[in-house]
Amino acid sequence: GDFPHPRLSCSFILMSASSLAFLPAPLRPTDDDWAKMLAAHVHLGTKNLDNKMIPYIWKRRSDGLYIINLAKTWEKLMLAARIVVAIENPADVCVISARPYGQRAVLKFGQYTGANYMAGRYTPGTFTNQIQQQFQEPRLLVITDPRTDSQPLKESSFVNIPTVAFCDTDSPLRFVDVAIPANNKGKQSIGLLYWLMAREVLRLRNVIPRQHPWDIMVDMFFYRDPEEAEKDAEAAEEKAIEAPGAADAFAGVAPGGFGEVPAAGAEWSQPGTQEWGAAPAAGQEWGAGDATAAAPGTWDQPAGFGGQ
Repeated sequence: GDFPHPRLSCSFILMSASSLAFLPAPLRPTDDDWAKMLAAHVHLGTKNLDNKMIPYIWKRRSDGLYIINLAKTWEKLMLAARIVVAIENPADVCVISARPYGQRAVLKFGQYTGANYMAGRYTPGTFTNQIQQQFQEPRLLVITDPRTDSQPLKESSFVNIPTVAFCDTDSPLRFVDVAIPANNKGKQSIGLLYWLMAREVLRLRNVIPRQHPWDIMVDMFFYRDPEEAEKDAEAAEEKAIEAPGAADAFAGVAPGGFGEVPAAGAEWSQPGTQEWGAAPAAGQEWGAGDATAAAPGTWDQPAGFGGQ
């Protein structure tokens, strides 16, 4: 009942029982993992099919859309996570996404796994031009789309860098060493794929326990539109201003404090019992106040110590 597509979910679970039987029990996906992948439309491909992506296709819908075999997706995700963990220095793993939907995902993946990330435009020659200021020599490359990230993929073939790529049904597989079949065009799908791989990497490193869910929500990996983020910030400010406790913030100030206001009908300039500019009475010093009559001491001799 938790699956958004009951018919597809039953078919995927039956299919996974046979194709993922060789995996150890801890590495097998849970029902919650299947539900997340279905809800994020990881299984939805395109209407075009590359010849080398045929083994990863489960079926074709009546509208011409190809359905990706999620069992193959999970199998390749586990393989990619094991490859990432095999790199001794996490900074030697480079994660790239030129597509805007994957830029926040690669940033969060690098934050939680320690990998190096490149979001946005890739500078040509980063892997091949040694005199360039941003020159890098990573040991593993992870890209979001072989088509939009074609420049780093091509340069990785020149310098023999193994490459892991999220591939849709129409993605070219040239120079790709490990292809993860999945929907790499939706922001929920891209975010979930990087979240699953980051979680598995941390589990294999024994950073988080496998028995408990990861406390980082998958929403942290999703792309957020800057305009929507600004609207959310403005809405939060308006709620803070309209909060019922904001007007009563100074209601509890004691009388005589900085929150005291004149009574109704009184003017701000209304003189008090004593004016500041009034001259002192005869025989009275400027520093003497109303409390001098009650306090026996003076400034030079504090009260209570006069008789000692």
